[in-house]
Amino acid sequence: MIKKKIEKDYNKKIQRLIKLNKYYYEYNNPIVDDKEYDALKKDILDLESKYSNLKSKNSPSLIVGFKPSKNFKKVSHRVPMLSLANAFDQDDLNNFEKKIMNYLNQKDNLEIEYSAEPKIDGISASLSYANGNFVTGLSRGDGKEGEDITENLKTISDIPKKISSKDFPNDIEIRGEIFIQNEDFKKLSSKFANPRNAASGSLRQKNPLETKKIPLKFIAYTFGYEKGLEISKQSEFLKKLKEWGFKTNPLNKTIKGIKNLIKNYEEIENKRGNLNFDIDGVVYKVNDFKLQKRLGNIANAPRWAVAHKFSANNGISKIENIEIQIGRTGALTPVAKIKPINIGGVVVSNATLHNEEEIRRKDIRVGDTVLIERAGDVIPHVISVDLKQRNDKSKKFVFPLKCPSCGSKTIKEYNSITKKEDAVRRCTSEGFACEKIAIEKIKHFVSKEAFNIDGFGKKIVENFWRLNLIRLPQDIFKLDYSVIENLDGWGKQSVSNLKYSINTKKTIPFEKFIFSLGIRHIGLENAKLISKNLLSIKNFLLLSKTKKFDDLINIDGIGETQVSSIKSFFSNITNLKVLTELSELINVKDAVLVKSNGLLSNKTFMITGKLQGISRAEAKSLIEENSGSIISNVSNRLDYLITGEKPTKRKIDAAKDLKVKILSQAEWIKMLNKTS
Repeated sequence: MIKKKIEKDYNKKIQRLIKLNKYYYEYNNPIVDDKEYDALKKDILDLESKYSNLKSKNSPSLIVGFKPSKNFKKVSHRVPMLSLANAFDQDDLNNFEKKIMNYLNQKDNLEIEYSAEPKIDGISASLSYANGNFVTGLSRGDGKEGEDITENLKTISDIPKKISSKDFPNDIEIRGEIFIQNEDFKKLSSKFANPRNAASGSLRQKNPLETKKIPLKFIAYTFGYEKGLEISKQSEFLKKLKEWGFKTNPLNKTIKGIKNLIKNYEEIENKRGNLNFDIDGVVYKVNDFKLQKRLGNIANAPRWAVAHKFSANNGISKIENIEIQIGRTGALTPVAKIKPINIGGVVVSNATLHNEEEIRRKDIRVGDTVLIERAGDVIPHVISVDLKQRNDKSKKFVFPLKCPSCGSKTIKEYNSITKKEDAVRRCTSEGFACEKIAIEKIKHFVSKEAFNIDGFGKKIVENFWRLNLIRLPQDIFKLDYSVIENLDGWGKQSVSNLKYSINTKKTIPFEKFIFSLGIRHIGLENAKLISKNLLSIKNFLLLSKTKKFDDLINIDGIGETQVSSIKSFFSNITNLKVLTELSELINVKDAVLVKSNGLLSNKTFMITGKLQGISRAEAKSLIEENSGSIISNVSNRLDYLITGEKPTKRKIDAAKDLKVKILSQAEWIKMLNKTS
């Protein structure tokens, strides 16, 4: 009777695993977190270890991933793409090393060196090269055969298409991870649940031209089949990968001793939130290839490697209230006020609920017990509701049809491209009539990419609004400093500093002025395009009289959506008042037409740290005025990294790894003076 019960429990777990694998690998839509998935696998393996009669062909000890999609041709891997055993604490690592020592019949006279490599949470891929040419690319699939996604992989710039190095093997499979950087994912977050799903979904596009639109990245970390590879260690192989033109993880290290592995693990986990890509642990590999070969594999995993998983990035809490926040464009965003919990070392008390549809789809209510996830820089959000703990008297949350701030009607706009209503509901108030929108507009006005007024942060905007010192952006340049001096927390020196900061920002480039107005759909890049076309604030103001808005459609990069927003902006009387008064109070510099053959032509720059005597915005303008360009990430596209005070170490290290030229502020200025 007990035996049958155990078999039934085992089979139930196997069916659950099959379902989870299907959602994870085939549908790109995991329905549980990694912690629950790993726990299920461990339960199955523990049962199999304890009861020899339990063995399913779908056991995690025999399979990796899920069968390949029917949308792509199936191709067998010449060397199987194995899974990795998991470790969760120091005891697991001690057992991992103990098993290695036992297998090698060693006791204390062997100190194993490991290659410690952060485990990127992406999609595994195997790239076959013949005579230096990239010929075939496969997904992991079920580990034995994968999907032929060659044409999609060819669209990824990180993947070398031809390698001419003399020591590159004539026949080799380079393996690594396809992923999307967190910064790039923000632009795709409305389409995908997380960066991993975005990478997986993009690779499974039938049309490679669609894949090409997605900023996919590739980091190499191992090889499958090889012929003629003359390298003895994993660490040496990683160095060779870089020489051959592949990207590798800048946080890779060689380490001896379990205590040092733990120390490195903790350091990487602390850096995790600042990385531009998702990692879910650290992989340890025996560094010596001869030892790897001796150790071999067990079922579908190598004896010589293990994945040390990070602690969960989620937790259980209770929703105490749901509040509606209103952005500068009128977007209504629901936020769950939760009972504070510690997730990954950070105390979380708020979680975004995204929009009305999200609340309705997950049926989220005040009083619910919920699973909260926090990943890196992503705002904490509600994953799911525990319906078993819901109060019988709980009521569905009703999204407001009127703006909580000004009482205006809220609407969902119709998107002519998708032929659907937008997911976001918005306040219909224009200009500065809605208090919450007005406050957010002024915060945007003084922000770094706009006027960048030092010492005039969000808290000061809110405080000055509450005291009725500001109502419109131009009020900032008409402040009564004698009144401010008598406020709590203010004195002569702090008021003098504020006055100085405001006065120094009375001159601003035309494109930053346009951006500062907070016109919907007009970001800094669009503002630059408009400024280069209109050239001056005088011509910008004339739009209200000439009504030649449709002429803007001729600007490359400006579409009907942007033109419609500008029309709407100029149709509001308060906005026109803001424009007119600002033009009288400040100096808006005419647009500078950038020469294509300037001093820094075809050179790319990035700035890290605080510059002396010059704002970052001004430094960027100087670079652009001299035909150089600014990029936002350290990559092989970057020519120079300019460093100021307290630069970001991660960026410095990445630049060194990619052999990017690192300049001090003095060296950069010298470069400008020398070329001029």
